[in-house]
Amino acid sequence: MKALVAQELTGPSGLAYLDVPDPADPAKVIIDVGAAGVCFPDLLLLRGEYQLRLDPPFIPGMEVAGVVRSAPAGSGFQAGQRVSAFTMMGGYAERVAVAPESVVPTPADVDDAAAAALLGNYYTMYFALQRRAGLRAGETVLVLGSGGGVGTAAVQIAKAMGARVIAMVHRPGAVGFVESLGADAVLPLTDGWLDAVKQHTGGRGVDVVVDPIGGPAFDDAVRALATEGRLLVLGFAAGGGIPTVKVNRLLLRNVSVVGVGWGEFVNRTPGAQAEVAAGLGELVAAGLRPPAPVSFPLSAGVQALQALADGEVHGKLVLEPDTRG
Repeated sequence: MKALVAQELTGPSGLAYLDVPDPADPAKVIIDVGAAGVCFPDLLLLRGEYQLRLDPPFIPGMEVAGVVRSAPAGSGFQAGQRVSAFTMMGGYAERVAVAPESVVPTPADVDDAAAAALLGNYYTMYFALQRRAGLRAGETVLVLGSGGGVGTAAVQIAKAMGARVIAMVHRPGAVGFVESLGADAVLPLTDGWLDAVKQHTGGRGVDVVVDPIGGPAFDDAVRALATEGRLLVLGFAAGGGIPTVKVNRLLLRNVSVVGVGWGEFVNRTPGAQAEVAAGLGELVAAGLRPPAPVSFPLSAGVQALQALADGEVHGKLVLEPDTRG
């Protein structure tokens, strides 16, 4: 089969489109990949900057959707069934082997690209907003970096949970895309953005901040919180050093800074994935759909990941295996 193999930790340029052996593990579900999701941690992994550091060669790719080729007896899956899965590794390929507990059925009216898009970012944001933030209908959510995959999921899930959403964009070309997600206000993430947020909330501030970027915006994100507000820390896409906060500011203003580590939570909490899948599934059944992902053929993976690294992708990026003969 064909796969994208990381041969050196130099970012997207370290990937090569190669022939590799088919996966063969009778204890796992073998999936013919229809779409593989691309996420920001994949870029970090390819640069050697992720908390999980792998030595090349390896096949990246944490999210896939496709069709079961084979499954172990008693797994609950069967050949020909459409499924989605957290692979953790190996997704940038025509086929992948996945532990049965990491596989979920794909709804009949959701295609593979959308199903892959619903995995990492939407599971993370449902966990973040529902469990870590305890979001309540009627609260106001501020989303930083709303044009990316995590930001897109944050806007849509917050709206689906009954919140008012203020979305910040740092790329002018993303404004129309973010407006299409249903945000109540879309503001530029430029100098003075905190004042604009305060004006849109009558000076009160927001109940929840979704922060996947860190960097210079972090301090103002804390200041944007209303009393008993919660700032969700999801990552540091802006680069540079990891932000710090003086805890006396949290005490005096009765606000919280809350870590969101979905993958680590799943690893330590039996049943977490099924619980979040059920909650997110209710939103999907009620009509939640991700915007159409940006799709590249698997063979063009280097160009696809470079486009993501260059900030050229709005929403979710997926890789689709080239047409097989």
